[in-house]
Amino acid sequence: MGTVRLLRTPEDRFADLPDFAFEPQYTDLSDPDGGLIRVGYVEAGPADGPPVLLLHGEPSWSFLYRKMLPVLADAGLRAIAPDLVGFGRSDKPAEIVDHTYARHVEWMRRFAFDVLGLEGVTLVGQDWGGLIGLRLVAENPGRFAGVVAANTGLPTGDVDMPPVWHKFREAVENAQVLDVGRSVQAGCRTSLSDEVKAAYDAPYPNEMYKAGPRAMPGLVPTRPDDPASEANRAAWATLTELDLPFLCAFSDGDPITGAMGPILQRSMRGAAGLDHPTVAGAGHFLQEDAGEALAEHVARFARR
Repeated sequence: MGTVRLLRTPEDRFADLPDFAFEPQYTDLSDPDGGLIRVGYVEAGPADGPPVLLLHGEPSWSFLYRKMLPVLADAGLRAIAPDLVGFGRSDKPAEIVDHTYARHVEWMRRFAFDVLGLEGVTLVGQDWGGLIGLRLVAENPGRFAGVVAANTGLPTGDVDMPPVWHKFREAVENAQVLDVGRSVQAGCRTSLSDEVKAAYDAPYPNEMYKAGPRAMPGLVPTRPDDPASEANRAAWATLTELDLPFLCAFSDGDPITGAMGPILQRSMRGAAGLDHPTVAGAGHFLQEDAGEALAEHVARFARR
């Protein structure tokens, strides 16, 4: 594929974000195909606290976790929220074809383990944060202490996605101007302020920067022979046999992933015997609608 052509969002785009005064941090990853890619992230809590890796999805960024970071920090946890490559403050591969499922897994693996050297991690994965994060767990189980799956799954293409997801994919593919803030609002039950919607738009000065958000729906396996299907099936086989504690914290109002909650609870050995909460009054982006409540569940689980 060759060296990736990268775009970098100017820092002034991130000025005066509402309730997101966390100091941005940056690290460079070596890309599998050569070159360096900068990943932005924020942290809260003691540096020696048990690490909690908060992975966002499509089309959000670490700003999504602003309500959860203080709660986790107050619980003595080291909460780490990176921006996926192509999102937030991270570098943005300029072409849709630069984004593959395997690359996103590898980029986050390098960030979490090669750069930060995390051990004993509690994963919190929502949307694509779960699609990537569950692969990390399956392929590096010794690095993890537990998993919190929140409105996510691990599709293999053997079962079709719900109709509402196909509508979302078509809308992203056909949009001349991809309105990221509006997309996040559509996945929430609460009404977002103009300032919050603008914060979700902040990483993208223009359409050139949006290859990541545009690419992700097309990377979800939707057929059995998808490029990621085999690896995801292997991940399922591993995850279902792990004794790793596995908490499902799904909202009560997500038409995209809601059906996955019971499936994960039944399938994951580490989910047996746990009290799996339902986060009330929340849509797909439950971190927006009920972030503090979700954070309390995560904190109790991570500090168990």
